[in-house]
Amino acid sequence: MTDIPVRIRPEIAALPAYKQGTQAGPDAFKLSSNENPFDPLPSVLAAVQGATAVNRYPDASAGRLRARVAERYGVGTDSVHVGAGSVSILYQLAQATSGPGDEIVFAWRSFEAYPGLAVVAGATAVMVPGTANGHHDIAAMASALTDRTRMVLVCSPNNPTGPIVTQAEFDTLLAAVPADVLVVLDEAYAEFITATDAVDGKKVLASGHPNVVVLRTFSKAYGLAGLRVGYAVGHPRILDAARSTGIPLSVTAAAEDAALASLDAEPELLERVRVIAERRDLLVARLRETGWDVPDAQGNFVWLPAGDRALEVAEAFAAAGLIVRAFAGDGVRITVGEEESIDRVVTTAAGLGVRSQ
Repeated sequence: MTDIPVRIRPEIAALPAYKQGTQAGPDAFKLSSNENPFDPLPSVLAAVQGATAVNRYPDASAGRLRARVAERYGVGTDSVHVGAGSVSILYQLAQATSGPGDEIVFAWRSFEAYPGLAVVAGATAVMVPGTANGHHDIAAMASALTDRTRMVLVCSPNNPTGPIVTQAEFDTLLAAVPADVLVVLDEAYAEFITATDAVDGKKVLASGHPNVVVLRTFSKAYGLAGLRVGYAVGHPRILDAARSTGIPLSVTAAAEDAALASLDAEPELLERVRVIAERRDLLVARLRETGWDVPDAQGNFVWLPAGDRALEVAEAFAAAGLIVRAFAGDGVRITVGEEESIDRVVTTAAGLGVRSQ
């Protein structure tokens, strides 16, 4: 690009900036960012409001939250790393493991940040096409491994298509990955899973795989997207490397307090998750009745495989007061939002005259 006044790495100059889900007007439902539609619990709000020492820096290690997560996973606190959302930890791990000449392997389509984190690290993104029904192609991912592979990303449930990776599939892939290559299990939507055969990060770590790091977030199920807090669990030396690449003091005291309060209120929050999962399953069934070939949905969103008409489909939803997320050439992701939105989503989808591509 000739209009940049200083020298920028060409691959960065060509990299599109992260595109946030479109904001919704007062009469529209925002179903573009996989946010939790429920208002924060009073106890969580009280914790945020109680974080008044904003003139002081937060605890750089988020020590109290790390201790709670460590207890949950049965590990030491050094085996837990807290960041400003799990995506920030993804970038840290990519920079810690990968550089020019290295490769980062992941399914595609998957979380849209994955290609960018490879570019930022200077590595090559190896995008392995998923199956026709939105699943990871585990055999193809295993075949894509080379002596240049430094990190493998597994997203379960897969964002934006929805299906899980099963425990058996993950075990198969893990057996194919060299022991000195990092495998990241991205479980950002794990709380919404109702399938019984899904990979379970806690069990994977407990079974002794030091090259696996599990990522979780408080943004989705816990409804703290606006506070940006997530965590990783894994080998302390891997997480030390991630910590070394991170921006210091990026997790605010308010975010840590809110996450702790959310863990205290977990039964009530997980009841909300149950409601969203039931709403999701109903939405999938009704969309399939209209003719859409919706993949298995195990997150808090559903996928319409609209192919090259994805942008057109998203525009039709927007005209109906439904702000959804289009992925050009592939499909449209619709967050499971307020109950009042469900009928409008189904009616709009049924009237499009578009089926799976």
